[in-house]
Amino acid sequence: MIARFLRAGLMIAALAVAGCTGTNLENVAGGAKAEKQLPEKILTAIKAKGMTRTSPVMARIFKEEGKLEIWKQKSNGRYDMISSYDICKWSGKLGPKFTEGDRQAPEGFYTVRPAQMNPRSNYHLAFNIGYPNAYDRAHGRSGANLMVHGACSSSGCYSMTDEQIEQIYAFGRDAFRGGQSEFQIQAFPFRMTAANMARYRKDDNYEFWSMLKEGYDQFEITKVPPKVDVCEKRYVFNRVPEGDATFNATAPCPPSTQPEKLTTAYQTYQKSYDAAFASAIGGDILPPKPTIAGIKEAKIVSEWTRQRAKGVRVPIEPPSLNADGTVTVTGRMGRIDSPAGKRQAALDAAAAEKAKAADRKKLAALAKAEEKKAAAAAKAKPAEPVAEAAAPAEAPAVEADTAATTTGGKGLLGGVRKRFTNIFGS
Repeated sequence: MIARFLRAGLMIAALAVAGCTGTNLENVAGGAKAEKQLPEKILTAIKAKGMTRTSPVMARIFKEEGKLEIWKQKSNGRYDMISSYDICKWSGKLGPKFTEGDRQAPEGFYTVRPAQMNPRSNYHLAFNIGYPNAYDRAHGRSGANLMVHGACSSSGCYSMTDEQIEQIYAFGRDAFRGGQSEFQIQAFPFRMTAANMARYRKDDNYEFWSMLKEGYDQFEITKVPPKVDVCEKRYVFNRVPEGDATFNATAPCPPSTQPEKLTTAYQTYQKSYDAAFASAIGGDILPPKPTIAGIKEAKIVSEWTRQRAKGVRVPIEPPSLNADGTVTVTGRMGRIDSPAGKRQAALDAAAAEKAKAADRKKLAALAKAEEKKAAAAAKAKPAEPVAEAAAPAEAPAVEADTAATTTGGKGLLGGVRKRFTNIFGS
């Protein structure tokens, strides 16, 4: 049904291959970890699915499900999933990235080229996903160095384990060496099913997600990465401009066409989706997960990030903007592991230790004074009658000590113990 569209996709892929040069591949190599080969199990699956080790790839990311999928092209031009990974860590909430420091992992359609591969990353291995793209720039969104990387640590990236990133990196490396000049990353908040869209139908990000869903759906139909352009500040998919017209991210969309078979298939797909969506609204659905409340919340988090990077003592978790406009801030305090933060932490620790030392000195002096008073009182006390001295000499001292403890610290030494307990704990 969509054979012509598949042929068009293969022609686009061929043009991309033609633009690839040896120089573009210099960033791909770099040491044993960047050259690690895919496991034999995966190579066997590649062969069984009608793929080759160096055939083109693409990736899909789903935040809520915590999955990163690798899809690979088969001999018929369609793609099939060859491997799926649990994302070790991603930061922020569901929703797009708005501004530098908002700790949001991006959502949208991105492109990775050989120059974006980093075999010498501080996070084991990495590749830049290409944020901001044309859509992001058209909306004035900012941020840099948004990666898929190892080390399982994230402040706006998609972080994998080192073993996972070695395999993901190898998929891209082999495809580049096979002639692919760039591969697509599709990053979604969740799988764009009718049930999930129904869950988030009242969310402020719903319009944005509905736009992403069109590209998601077209891939589901064709199993070919969609041709992605931006015009009128929105994504458009698999559109071919008429004549010499081109797409401009902020300009009106030019007259364009779409393969007829794809249009028909999409309309049929949409009818089934609409029915499922209506059914989902009337049924039991899971409650939605937290989502970012637009640029306002992004700016609040960005300021928290800026203060944290300076070493200022801030809550250990970023603030969250609530639906009623209030801001929730956790009571737990933390500090970034930056040079400035470490210096400030050292100063705070030294001041705290100095204060504790002063308290210990005061308590020691107090204890000494109490002991002197106790000794003086004992010396001034009249001697007990001989008849009462028949009990063991140690007994009165033990009983006196026990009394001081069990009655809440009565007596001179008990008072000292109570002061120690109040400051240092029991």
